[in-house]
Amino acid sequence: MWSLLKKMDGVILFVLFLLMIFSVVTVYSAVQASPELGRHHIKTLLFYVAGFAAVFGIGLVNYKLFIKYAFWIYWVGIMLLILVHFVGNAINNANGWLQIGSFSLQPAELFKLVLILFLAKLLLIRTKRPLGFWRDVVPIGLWTFLPFALVMAQNDLGNALGYVVILAAVLWIGNIKLSHALIGLAIIGGSIFGFVQAYTTYHDEIYTFLEAADREHWAERIDPWLVPEKATAKASWHTKNAGLAIGSGGITGKGYLQGTSVQSGRVPYTYSDSIFVVIAEEFGFVGGSVLLLLYFILIHRMVLIALECKDRTGPVIIVGVIGMLLYQVYENIGAFLGLMPLTGITLPFISYGGTSLLINMACIGFVMSIKLYGHEEDDDFGFAEQRSGLWGRLQGRMGTGKMTG
Repeated sequence: MWSLLKKMDGVILFVLFLLMIFSVVTVYSAVQASPELGRHHIKTLLFYVAGFAAVFGIGLVNYKLFIKYAFWIYWVGIMLLILVHFVGNAINNANGWLQIGSFSLQPAELFKLVLILFLAKLLLIRTKRPLGFWRDVVPIGLWTFLPFALVMAQNDLGNALGYVVILAAVLWIGNIKLSHALIGLAIIGGSIFGFVQAYTTYHDEIYTFLEAADREHWAERIDPWLVPEKATAKASWHTKNAGLAIGSGGITGKGYLQGTSVQSGRVPYTYSDSIFVVIAEEFGFVGGSVLLLLYFILIHRMVLIALECKDRTGPVIIVGVIGMLLYQVYENIGAFLGLMPLTGITLPFISYGGTSLLINMACIGFVMSIKLYGHEEDDDFGFAEQRSGLWGRLQGRMGTGKMTG
C-alpha cells in the first residue's frame, strides 16, 4: 500500500491542500456577518478531511472494478433521483436534497460522477470504430437524457446542464466522427442563438407563461443576463450587488475580512454559490487569478495522467471529470461577470457544501486510481490499437511524454 501511495500525484495533492486553505479562510470570512453560520468553516475543514480520505480510499482501488458495476451504479443513482421527488427537501426553489441525519445529500451532484462512470462503460462496450450516429451517439444521449429530465423536474438547471457538458466531453474523447462533432456544435450554437433571440423578442409572453406554470424563478435568473432592462429589482439584486463587490476589489482587494458587501449581507450565499465574490472583493484580481491558476494546474496534471493511460476507459473518465469541473468554474464565475445566467451551482473545492466537495474529491480519487492502474494495458479495452478519432489526433499533437513531479 505504501508503494502505491508514493505513486500518487503529489502536485495534485498539494493543489488540493492549497484549495482547502483557500476554501476554509474564505468561508470563514463569508459567515462572519451571520452568527447562525459561524461553524461553516469548521464543517468545511471536516468535509475536506473526509474528502482526502475519499481521494486515498478510491485511489487505491482499481477503477476498472467500478466500471464493471457501472450499470448497477447508474440505476442506484436513478433511484435516488426519483426518491428525492417524493421525500426531498426544497432549497432555493430546487427540490433536490435528501436528509440523512444531520447530513444533506444532493443526488443530482452525486449523479455527475455516476454519469461519468456509466458513459465510460458504454464507450467500453462499443466497437473500436468511430461512433456511429444512430448506433452509438443517439442511445448514449438517451441514457443521459433520463437523469437530465429528472433533475430538470427538480428545478436544478445548473446540474442538469452539467450532464450535457459531461456527455459532450465523453463523446469527444470517445472517437466521435469529426463531421458529427461539427454538426453537434452547429446545433448547439444555433439553439443558443435561437433561444436568445426568442427570449429577448418574446420576453413578456415567455414570462407570463412561466409565471402561470409557477416557474417564474427561471426568468428571474435569465433576465439579468439577457434583458437586464426588464429584470425586476428582486431578480437583478443578487448579480448587481455581486458585480459591484467584484469591481470594488480592484487589483489587490480590500483585505481579508474587509469586504463591505460581504459583511453587510448585500450579496447572499457568499459562503456557497457566491463565494467568488468574497475572493474578488477581499483579494482582488490577484486572488481570483491565483485561484484560476490552481484550477489550471489541477486540470493540466489530469491531462498528463490521461495521456499516459494505456487503457480506453481511463482517459474517458478523466475528460469527463475535466469537463464537469471546467463547466462549474465557468458557470459559477461567469454568472457574476455577466457571461452566464445565475444557476446556483457551486465553485468546485471552494464553496461550502458537503455533497459537492465530497463528489469532487471522489472524482480526484478516480484520477489517482487511473494514475496507479492505468498503465496496466488491457487489450479488451482496445486503447492500444485506437489511434483514430479526436483523442488520437490530440495525442499525436501533444505527444505522450513522461510526467514530471
